[in-house]
Amino acid sequence: MQNVYEVYALRYATMSPRTPNMNFLSPDPHETTAQALDYFVWLIRGGGRDILVDTGFNAEEAQLRARKLTLNPVDALSGFGVAASDIRDVVVTHLHYDHAGNLDRFPNARFHLQEREMAYATGRCMCNGLLRHPFSVEHVTLMVRHVYGERVIFHSGDGEVAPGVTVHRVGGHSDGLQVVRVETARGPVVLASDAAHYYANLHRRNPFPILYNIGDMAMGWEIVERLAGHPDRFIPGHDPIVAEIYPRASEKVDAFALHKAPSRSFAK
Repeated sequence: MQNVYEVYALRYATMSPRTPNMNFLSPDPHETTAQALDYFVWLIRGGGRDILVDTGFNAEEAQLRARKLTLNPVDALSGFGVAASDIRDVVVTHLHYDHAGNLDRFPNARFHLQEREMAYATGRCMCNGLLRHPFSVEHVTLMVRHVYGERVIFHSGDGEVAPGVTVHRVGGHSDGLQVVRVETARGPVVLASDAAHYYANLHRRNPFPILYNIGDMAMGWEIVERLAGHPDRFIPGHDPIVAEIYPRASEKVDAFALHKAPSRSFAK
């Protein structure tokens, strides 16, 4: 198989357990089990290159949003043996604060972004506080500076970052949300980002409450399933289960090997 990559989830922060009404648009009134929310960035390795998916947030943003930052994602990468200055390609799945911080920490990178996400984050919808809340104006304006610095690669729908690494707009959670499909030894792995915060969001067809377009999110689940081709090959954006079922890949940082088979299957 050509263009086979390794994929790692690096956990850098967490949020204390959240009740079902915080995680599902239509919660089951009989369900009371709370779930923690984990924060990840993802590293794709292969073909002599390292590709980063999302850039997380820093200590200042963690304090502002009352999140528990374990380690800045840049430092997590360093602990995993990857210098931020060596990253040449960063895929930004969307511009929410927890996916698009630290944009000033990758001096040699190009940023892959959906054209619709840039338009959404700088357009009239940001006049609405509810839609604006997940964004940081500092992150968005820094991305605008990267545009002016000719460091942004815009995609419209489907696009290729490298042979075997493709992006696909799904929208829903944010208008320009994109997922990343990566060829691995176990088949294509889809980094779903916030197309599904938890496995259960997709399995139950029940969205996480922060969203822009319910219809796009519903169709996005179908896109994720089609791109992955198997229920064990899509990776949700914030589910602690990821750290439970994938092999640990480092003793220094919370890194998990997504190109390896999970210890538990979701196939029926």
